[in-house]
Amino acid sequence: MKRNESREDYLEAILQINNEGKAAKSIDVAVKLNFSKPSVSIAMKKLREEHLITVNDDGILLLTEEGRKIAQKTLEKHEFLTNFFIKIGVDPKMAEDEACEIEHSINEETFEKMKAYLSK
Repeated sequence: MKRNESREDYLEAILQINNEGKAAKSIDVAVKLNFSKPSVSIAMKKLREEHLITVNDDGILLLTEEGRKIAQKTLEKHEFLTNFFIKIGVDPKMAEDEACEIEHSINEETFEKMKAYLSK
């Protein structure tokens, strides 16, 4: 997995956990992404160094403003692409997997044009 993809996946996972009404901890991210706890711990350290998350005294992961922007944009792409693929008849599991791959590679301009075109 490329660096940006990994970063976006971690941030997206934190946001998804928060959107479920839960406070995200490293173990929650590990479970959600099916990654090892040590791998997630290393990634969280890097995200802190990049000022994309903070961690409070209880070990709760908090998205910074910049981290939240990246997470929200990634999640928006993911949900849009997943729904689009399902609407055109792709198996939901495959649609989910494909969206996860494409969300990292589609540039912002292309994504916005795709949304505008499909909303006509």
